Amino acid sequence: MEGGSIRERSGTPDAAGADTRDAWFARIEEIGEELGYYQPLGSQHAAFFVDDGPILLVTFDSVDTIRTAGGGQMPPGFALARSEGWSYLALIADGETWYRDPAVWAWFDRQLDDSFFEDFDRVVFYGADMGGYAAAAFSVAAPGATVIAVRPQATLDPDRAEWDGRFPRARRLDFTSRYGYGPDMTDGAAAVFLLYDPDRTQDAMHAALFARPHVSRLRCRHMGGRLETALARTGLLDTLLRHAADGKLDAAGFHRLYRAGRREHLPYVLRLLSRLATRQRHGLAARLAGWALDRQDHPRLREAQAMAERQRQSVD
Repeated sequence: MEGGSIRERSGTPDAAGADTRDAWFARIEEIGEELGYYQPLGSQHAAFFVDDGPILLVTFDSVDTIRTAGGGQMPPGFALARSEGWSYLALIADGETWYRDPAVWAWFDRQLDDSFFEDFDRVVFYGADMGGYAAAAFSVAAPGATVIAVRPQATLDPDRAEWDGRFPRARRLDFTSRYGYGPDMTDGAAAVFLLYDPDRTQDAMHAALFARPHVSRLRCRHMGGRLETALARTGLLDTLLRHAADGKLDAAGFHRLYRAGRREHLPYVLRLLSRLATRQRHGLAARLAGWALDRQDHPRLREAQAMAERQRQSVD
């Protein structure tokens, strides 16, 4: 790892201007010190904590994702936690680190020694993609926690996941030592909810490695690779986190919410229309496009409906 703190390493010009990144770190450090604390963890990570209520939401975020996601350039879980009166902990990574840093491991070790997580009535770990891996891996520090992981990797150790070549640099990271193999680290969790699109082969293979009695693998077919974005745009993500914080999240409840939410999500409808066209289900595609157009007028839906009608008539 390079020397210096996460803030020092990140003080370089970017597309938004030379001072913007430094100003962001200064602001989030100021907010953290006001509401709880902000602590750099080595050169590429930091912990941001807000001390509020007896429920703790823990998220794993990257600097770039936070700064491009809107929301006042705060970690995405911050606004939800504040609105619900929860305590909030964000582990922030500067780069595609998968949190494989001894400084992060040592920080979680200290929380274990201090019984930090035992101070809360309920703890929810959340992350997506790289953060999904971390939510699973570090949940071992909070036995009894609920974990929600979106498209997580189980590991990127080549000996166990040589079939996943999407992250060549990460394959050089150490996934075999502390807090290493995600599925094993969830054994102390009360429940794990793993969301993924089974049509994406590598995601489905990672999900299979998490097979455990306490793990619910929640299939989100046709939602694609930007699953977290889709869940957020439909409002489903915040709802899932609220249910988890209330201790009411289960697989059946998720599927009810998911079926309702996906119908309003245009990318999902378009992917389903494309699948129906490939299978030459033109009548069904025309009906689906018409149903969707009744709810939102969009040129791609009109185009899909017209194409399906033409194809149906040509077959007839």
